[in-house]
Amino acid sequence: MNTLKSFVQDEWVEGREPFATLVNPSTEEPLARTSTAGIDMGAVVDHARSVGGPALRELTFAQRGSLLLAWSKALHSARDELISLAMQNGGNTRGDAKFDIDGAIATLAHYAELGTQLGGLRALRDGDAVQLGRTARYAGIHLWVPRDGVAVHINAFNFPGWGTAEKAACAFLAGMPIVSKPATSTALVAFRLSEIGAGVLPRGTFQFLCGSPGDLLDRLGPQDVVAFTGSSQTAARLREQLARRGARLNVEADSLNAAVLGPDVEPRSATWDLFVADVVRDMTQKAGQKCTAIRRIFVAGDRLPAAQEALIERLAQVRLGDPVRSADVTMGPVSTADQLRDVRAGIARLASESQLVFEGKTTETKGYFVPPVLLLARDPEKARIMHTGEVFGPVATLATGADVAGLVRRGGGGLVCSVYSDDRDFLRKCVLEIAPYHGRIYIGSEKVAGQTMGPGTVLPQLLHGGPGHAGGGEELGGLRGLQLYSQRVALQGDRALLDAIAPEKA
Repeated sequence: MNTLKSFVQDEWVEGREPFATLVNPSTEEPLARTSTAGIDMGAVVDHARSVGGPALRELTFAQRGSLLLAWSKALHSARDELISLAMQNGGNTRGDAKFDIDGAIATLAHYAELGTQLGGLRALRDGDAVQLGRTARYAGIHLWVPRDGVAVHINAFNFPGWGTAEKAACAFLAGMPIVSKPATSTALVAFRLSEIGAGVLPRGTFQFLCGSPGDLLDRLGPQDVVAFTGSSQTAARLREQLARRGARLNVEADSLNAAVLGPDVEPRSATWDLFVADVVRDMTQKAGQKCTAIRRIFVAGDRLPAAQEALIERLAQVRLGDPVRSADVTMGPVSTADQLRDVRAGIARLASESQLVFEGKTTETKGYFVPPVLLLARDPEKARIMHTGEVFGPVATLATGADVAGLVRRGGGGLVCSVYSDDRDFLRKCVLEIAPYHGRIYIGSEKVAGQTMGPGTVLPQLLHGGPGHAGGGEELGGLRGLQLYSQRVALQGDRALLDAIAPEKA
């Protein structure tokens, strides 16, 4: 069996017993094993700080961007190989695998282009200079500079490619060295992506841990950053652990993303068709294992029966099975046996306050398969589970009510909410009421029906993150993504000296 290694101190190192086994979730066949036992995490952190950090800070934004572009191009050359790995280890359909791999390639390329635009600078101005004295000579500026530590990235199992690349792109361009740790269960893609990156990036700037982080987090301090994607329970433990050490933490956790259908939307209109297509895709893409997947569907007005019928008709067309064995499969399995157990238990909890209106079929006898499930809330105003517990699979609950914005807010904070309407008054009221509870709001309408990629696609130009239940973090958002890895400092003095220290343009 293939043993996946870790890349630490610029060398590929094989761990020791005990090993974790990676499997194909469609067949339950072992694929590889991995371990980080025996790796000195203190030496990993020291190498990043002493070798990677100085090397990155010496580079201009343009030079950092050129390295990200080289990584993106190298991944593109290996695209078919990476897609194949995602299908084997993640149970992805080819389309779902492409979604992950192409997202990784495009995000690296986007931040490479931002580096080119910033040119020869090494630090970013924040706003204009401010006059502090009687003349413009005595002035103040605000500046973003890279933190003098290491960026530790803890990624989720569902997007081993894209998740690794989006965090790395922001940290690298900001000027912080990286230690990247994927979820062990689906690490094949992240391993190969990192293997390619290690051949491109300078010494010490990127390290990769394939397995447990051990005591890595206990080695961190006030200049370090941890970017975590995963469950709210794990996030709570990380907050407590890192608060004692002073390290900065960014969290992307659970999210009960909602879709809202406006009362003006007529069946079979362009906006209606967009709503149905988006909901079904974001329920079933990656077998519902997306942080941006739609979990709650709220229909305003009297369109609930028609919406339910349209969604069931489309969900019934989903073909569940092993995507490696059959090309006509449109949804694969969930990623692990634990995930299968959790999804089934979550469906049972939702069913205690909802009516099951659709459940797909599967003929598979092995693997971690869950057919798509649609439920109808009996009383969404009194319901609790649909507003508090995320089921990380192809499952959503349909509901209606007089105050759909209020029902959306019951989710306690989300990554993205989608609102489908062409009524400007409805949109203005609904969007502004739900905005404080979300990191991003997607507005589906007739005018964008032919060009949108849907609410489930995370774009590097826009923020990814959300308040409350979603973890309270922020990633991406163009240059905003660099701020997590930067310290904002105010400088005051002679304006000419300030411009010499930190020029506005290269």
